[in-house]
Parts: sequence; C-alpha cells; structure tokens
Amino acid sequence: MKNFRDLQVWHKAHMLALESYNITNGFPKHELFGMTSQIRRAAVSIATNIAEGCGKRGNGEFQRYLCIAAGSASELEYHFLLCRDLSFIADLEYQKLNNRVIEVKRMLGSLLRKVEAERLAG
Repeated sequence: MKNFRDLQVWHKAHMLALESYNITNGFPKHELFGMTSQIRRAAVSIATNIAEGCGKRGNGEFQRYLCIAAGSASELEYHFLLCRDLSFIADLEYQKLNNRVIEVKRMLGSLLRKVEAERLAG
C-alpha cells in the first residue's frame, strides 16, 4: 500500500478539486444539479481514485484506479470546455483550468507507465 499524500499528482488533483469548487460557486443557480454537480463530481473523482488506488494491495489494482482517475480527468476537461462555450467561465479562466487538467492527465500517464513497468517486472 502506498500513501497517496506522497504523490505529487494527488496534490495537483486535490488543488484542481478545490479550484473546481471555487469556480462553480459562481455558476447560475439553475446549474446546481447540472454542470456544477458534474464538474465537482469529476474533479473529486480524480483525487479520490488516486487515494483509493493507493489503499489497494497490488499494482494491478492501483493501475486500474489510476485509469479511472484519468477518465475522470478527461471528463473534467470536457466540462470546462463546455462551460467556456456556454459563457459560464471566461476564456482566461478556462485556459488556466484546462492547463491544470492537462498537467494532471500527463502526470497520471507517467505514473501509469511506471506502475505498469513495475507490475511487469514482477
């Protein structure tokens, strides 16, 4: 088992979740159960799946949870794009959030490759 707090990607994902909550506070109230909820759920899912995967015994399970986290990151990336196109967020804010999501996705990809190599090495 690994300590998720030791992973830089978890810290970045946690900060992204906090930012997602902050940005959605300004969304229209009629989006509370729509886009606001979807963004918050996807953002929290990234950090949650990293943490949950760290609590599993083998690298195979850890790898599976990292893949789920990566899927949630792609979902979040699209939600931010949609929010920009719906004018819920300004283009500058979108660029900042999008860059952070892409950074987390790249870090997850690197960690996935490392875990896969360790798993195959036995």
